[in-house]
Amino acid sequence: MYKVIKMEGRAKRGELTTVHGTVQTPVFMNVGTVAAIKGAVSTADLEEIKCQVELSNTYHLHVRTGDKLIKQFGGLHKFMSWEKPILTDSGGFQVFSLAGLRKIKEEGVYFNSHIDGRKIFMGPEESMQIQSNLGSTIAMAFDECAPSKADRGYVQNSVERTTRWLERCKTEMARLNSLEDTVNKNQMLFGINQGAIFPDIRIDHAKRIREMDLDGYAVGGLAVGETHEEMYYILDEVVPYLPQDKPTYLMGVGTPANILEGVERGVDFFDCVYPTRNGRHGHLYTNHGKINLFNAKFEFDPRPIEEGCGCPACKRYSRAYIRHLLKAKEMLGMRLCVLHNLYFYNTMMEEIRDALDAGNFAQYKKWKLESMATPLD
Repeated sequence: MYKVIKMEGRAKRGELTTVHGTVQTPVFMNVGTVAAIKGAVSTADLEEIKCQVELSNTYHLHVRTGDKLIKQFGGLHKFMSWEKPILTDSGGFQVFSLAGLRKIKEEGVYFNSHIDGRKIFMGPEESMQIQSNLGSTIAMAFDECAPSKADRGYVQNSVERTTRWLERCKTEMARLNSLEDTVNKNQMLFGINQGAIFPDIRIDHAKRIREMDLDGYAVGGLAVGETHEEMYYILDEVVPYLPQDKPTYLMGVGTPANILEGVERGVDFFDCVYPTRNGRHGHLYTNHGKINLFNAKFEFDPRPIEEGCGCPACKRYSRAYIRHLLKAKEMLGMRLCVLHNLYFYNTMMEEIRDALDAGNFAQYKKWKLESMATPLD
C-alpha cells in the first residue's frame, strides 16, 4: 500500500508498505545486479549505509546461478540474507542493451546468453515466472526499452507491444501469486511507461496503463541517449498522467542533479549504477562536487573523503590511504569508495525527505545544486 504523506508542488513525500517492510520515499535503490553490490559490499554494509531497497536483475540471475536454485533457498531474500525490500528488473532492459544478441517477436524475445551464447527465450510469462521464483518484493513488467532516437513508427509499434505484454504480465502475476508454492504471494507488479522522446505517445501510453490498476508505475526508456533537458521535458509531460496515489519510478536515473530534478517532477523511486561504478574507479561524490582520488594532489591528503560524512570510509580513513589502496589495486580501496558513494546517495534521499517534511524542498534543491557546483579543493 502506498500513501502520499505530503506534497510540495509536484514533489511527493510518500510511504510504500510492503510484505518486507515500509519504504520511505523518495528513495534511491542500491543496484546489486546479481544479488550483490559490485565492490565487495555485503548486505550488512547496506544496512549500515541506510539502504532501504536493493535492486537485482531477472535476466542476469536467470542466466547465472538460476532462479530455480534461488527458489529452493526460499527466494532471493534468504539467498542473499537481506530482509528489506528487493525490486527485480524484468530483463526488459537487456532487450535494449543486448541488441546484437536478440530478436524481438510478439511472443517475447529470443536471446543468446552474453555469458556462454546459449539460446534463451523470455516473454512476459517467463519474466514473471523467474521473478516469482526470486520472490522479490516488487516485480517489473516485461517491456521493450526502445532506443531514445528510434523513429516514430518503430516506437509506436514497440509501445503497442509493450502494452500487450503488460496485460500478459498482470494475468500471469495473478496466477503465480495464487499458487501454493509461490515464494512471495504478495509480490507487487509495476508497469512501465515507454515512448522514447515522443510526448504524445508517452501520454497515450500512460493513460492506457493507469487503467490497469497496478501497484506502481515506472517511466522507462530514459537516460539511454537523450539529453537531460529532453528527459526533464518528458517527465514534465508524462508524470501528471500517471496515478498520483501510486509510486512513480524513474528507471536507471541518475546523477544527484537528475534525482533532484526528478523529485521535483513527482518521482518516488530511482536507481542507477553511477555511485558504484564511479566508486570502483576512484570517482567520489561529495557536497562540493565529484573528486577523483587518482589525482596526485590527494597523495598526502590526511582528510577523509568528505569532512562530516558518517560513512565507514570517512569515519576511519584518509584520502591518501584510500588512494594508495586504489593505486595498489587492493579491493579494499574500491569497497570503501563504493560505500562512500552509496552512503552519499542514501543520505541525500534522507535530506530530500526531511526537506519535503519541512516544506522547504525548493530551498534544499537550490542549496544542494549550488553546493555541488562549488568545489572546495
